[in-house]
Amino acid sequence: MLSGKVTLITGSSRGIGAAIASEFARSGAVLHLCARSQDLDSFAHRLTEETGAKVHAHIGDVCDDFFLRQTILQIKKQHGQLNVLVNNAGVIQQGLLGMVSMEETRHTFDVNVMAMINWTQFALKILPSGSSIINIASIAGTRGMEGVSAYAASKGAVLGFTLAISKELARKQIRANAIAPGFIDTAMTQGVTSDWYQKRVDSIGMGRIGQPADIAKVALFLASDLSSYVTGQVIGVDGGMTA
Repeated sequence: MLSGKVTLITGSSRGIGAAIASEFARSGAVLHLCARSQDLDSFAHRLTEETGAKVHAHIGDVCDDFFLRQTILQIKKQHGQLNVLVNNAGVIQQGLLGMVSMEETRHTFDVNVMAMINWTQFALKILPSGSSIINIASIAGTRGMEGVSAYAASKGAVLGFTLAISKELARKQIRANAIAPGFIDTAMTQGVTSDWYQKRVDSIGMGRIGQPADIAKVALFLASDLSSYVTGQVIGVDGGMTA
């Protein structure tokens, strides 16, 4: 489904990003993976061995402009273009309103919002007609969620950005969509308190926590030509989560 499509995925060393990378590798994409973790090299090597895909690892901070520019320039030099951009890198800070510092809030917005905007703006220089931009949002941004107000606000910004650029880029035949995961079994959600964790699981209509692969399958659809007339959409993947 993605044969030969050059794809860049941020935050791709684990969790949802790694699941998307694995799904795309099996579907024939040429992958450029970004993450801070030194484990990214071994993950990229393993994907190549398992799938035969061409996988390139870029280790660095998505908030670092120099790292961003160098990554995009390398992709341009190697391939001349980028077909799919997945803005997945994100952080969550748990805490009731009044308990989260401004420093934590700024960091949340730097990673979840500012980095996403910057990567998209630079990637546009090499995104041709028919390209796809996929932004990973959250049910916290579409419905709100207690205990993560700054995170919810940042993901609301992801949605607003996605809808705005979908209108700007439609005339160029570049699609932009967002995926809003519910409660997904990742290191990020495993780091919250046990009471908060259980409350979220109990609110899921399908009775189970989501898996990163559930998000990856939707990302595959949005990256492929199957969604060539889909833009400006927010697709919830939450198992019927109500709160």
